[in-house]
Amino acid sequence: MQRTLAITGMTCELCARTVEAALNELPGVHAEVSYPASCAQIELANGADEAALIEAVRAKGYDARPLDQDQAYAEPPAAVGGDGDGLHIAIIGSGGGAFAAAIRAAEAGARVTMIESGDVIGGTCVNVGCVPSKIQIRAAQLAQYQRENPFAGLADHAPAIDRQRIAAQQQERVAELRQAKYQKILDDNPAITMRRGRACFEDAHTLLIDLHGGGQEQITADRVLIATGASPTISPIPGLADAPYWTSDESVFSDETPEHLLVIGSSVVAVEQAQAFARLGSRVTLLARSTLLSREDPALGAGLTEAFRAEGIDVREHTQTRAVRYESNQFVLDTGNEVIRGDRLLVATGRSPNTRDLALERAGVETDDRGGIVVDERLRASAEGIYATGDCTNLPQLVYVAAAGGTRAAVNMTGGEARLDLSAMPDVIFTEPQVATVGLDEGQARVRGIEIETRSLDLENVPRALANFETRGFVKLVAEAGSHRLLGAQILAPEAGEMIQTAALAVHHGMTVETLGDLLFPYLVHVEALKLCAQTFTKDVEQLSCCAG
Repeated sequence: MQRTLAITGMTCELCARTVEAALNELPGVHAEVSYPASCAQIELANGADEAALIEAVRAKGYDARPLDQDQAYAEPPAAVGGDGDGLHIAIIGSGGGAFAAAIRAAEAGARVTMIESGDVIGGTCVNVGCVPSKIQIRAAQLAQYQRENPFAGLADHAPAIDRQRIAAQQQERVAELRQAKYQKILDDNPAITMRRGRACFEDAHTLLIDLHGGGQEQITADRVLIATGASPTISPIPGLADAPYWTSDESVFSDETPEHLLVIGSSVVAVEQAQAFARLGSRVTLLARSTLLSREDPALGAGLTEAFRAEGIDVREHTQTRAVRYESNQFVLDTGNEVIRGDRLLVATGRSPNTRDLALERAGVETDDRGGIVVDERLRASAEGIYATGDCTNLPQLVYVAAAGGTRAAVNMTGGEARLDLSAMPDVIFTEPQVATVGLDEGQARVRGIEIETRSLDLENVPRALANFETRGFVKLVAEAGSHRLLGAQILAPEAGEMIQTAALAVHHGMTVETLGDLLFPYLVHVEALKLCAQTFTKDVEQLSCCAG
């Protein structure tokens, strides 16, 4: 028996693969999903539950409706009607979460008004975060490979670095993506309109917008999504406010190479920027109040600290800046034990939710002690009809979490039922070696009272790492005692970011380490380290041949 479903809400090929996997998990179902055609071709075995098909699609944040067979590859309608028809949805913000919600809500038939207070659309990721920082990090990596490589037959040499050309290339690519992935959506979708100005609540359904260029506009909406993102947090260090310090918003586009860069911070932005600047030619001192990556498994921070110091980065652990002065074009940091001087200062101590100016109290929206909007798994805030997603909430500050939340919020705002499941949420820090995690680490599992078993595998036991002469790092797996169900993974490795999704899938599907260790992995690849680490629960991998199954 064959069925065809029109699938709405997909924005890329990965969405299609997500829907396809959800459908194929159902008993008696074989599905193939086409992103260009926005539909699923499904073969059902006798006894298969047809009603479960649409439920499975909606559970992933998309929507589905039956199509006649002769409509299978017809052009889908611009908007699919339903519970969203006639609704007016206001979205405050224009980043990844905001646009994901706007697209999905428009497809459901809603009229969408987006409100952006800044000069550009697209939010943190495309403008000052993920995209430009990864360009900078990749350029720095290639410079480092010229400076130092592990192969005896390749001569090292000092790289010729033109920071102004790198910065210009960053800006060009950011502008291209902002146009293609954000502005074009506005231009092509008449159901979505943009207002430029700063919005605040008058009540749960009414927003007042201070428009760019003067004047005010009041709009009333059936539902409101808050997706205002976050901004760099500035520590209240005496003297800092009077100094011309950088945040990551400025440092990521820097066209200069400071002789000596001082970095205050110890988490994602601090470590990524510290290594990038060191590889692009600066002497770098990194001041961590505790240890690097102190919220992660301690082995990750310890391993990254060792790697940084091997590259010449001066990591000062358990060092707190007590005062800052700027004199004679130098930053002077007083730590209580010593005075440290540098040419530039980067403050990378986290990001705070952009919620202070929204007048949330008028709408009855609750926030946590950081100012983040408290949302449930359906992205609902504490006030009826108000939803939120992204860095302005109590969710993890990751763009793909924001986008997933935006899609699911739109489903729920237009009468659907979708939940955001973060139990298998991968996270990556783009240093070298990279740091990647998913699920529970050892400490988190013990806090929850779960009895666990853990295994760690050094990269010296991984054939691809040996072949690349890059054996710094490890893989650690956390499994439930007895059942051996995989609960989490922590990876420090050159390609950790490419490896972690395999672990995420294993955690999501409740695989045991025995099942993971028994899967076929290609050879030679870094991700084979997961298979080998899984096998250490039951055998000594040092006694295996190099590609033993």
